[in-house]
Amino acid sequence: MKKTIGILLTSLIFLVPAFGDEKGGGRGEGGNRGAGGGHIPAHGPPPSRMESRPAPRGESRPAPESRGRGPEGRSFADRPGHPEAPHVHSNDQWIGHDSGRNDPHYHLDRPWEHGRFTGGFGRGHVFRLQGGNRDRFWFNGFYFGVAPYDYDYTSGWLWDSDPIVIYEDPDHDGWYLAYNERLGTYVHVTYLGNH
Repeated sequence: MKKTIGILLTSLIFLVPAFGDEKGGGRGEGGNRGAGGGHIPAHGPPPSRMESRPAPRGESRPAPESRGRGPEGRSFADRPGHPEAPHVHSNDQWIGHDSGRNDPHYHLDRPWEHGRFTGGFGRGHVFRLQGGNRDRFWFNGFYFGVAPYDYDYTSGWLWDSDPIVIYEDPDHDGWYLAYNERLGTYVHVTYLGNH
């Protein structure tokens, strides 16, 4: 009887992690079931319905309400266990891409100054980061830089190996969205050219 109980307990030790770990997204990587962790969105975000307008002279405009903690009070943890960074749910809902077309944090004086990225967009084009950091990173000879406003959301990125998917940004001229498949998060990036 003791031997049977011992075998049963040993079996449970190995089976419980396979059924109980929601954070692994089924692949042993970052993220959470319902947000990232191996999911690749079928498409980028829709254009924002929010139209940012400059604040009247002498007044400052608060950040959108969806931005609570983090830089300037931004928060994106819309459900328990979801990341405190812009992310994509498993139903392809983009969380955090709602600041409007004229968001001053993503204004560029010369959009597409180094040309446009032509390496491929979306689910069928997964690239592996090959080096760099948030200021300048690369894959397959294409170079990008993260928007300074999004720097804090790259702290967990592995610059020499993470799988990245690029999407066009429908709201901010000169910017793309780099989606980190391992984490399920994304940031705004600008194309710096190819070499």
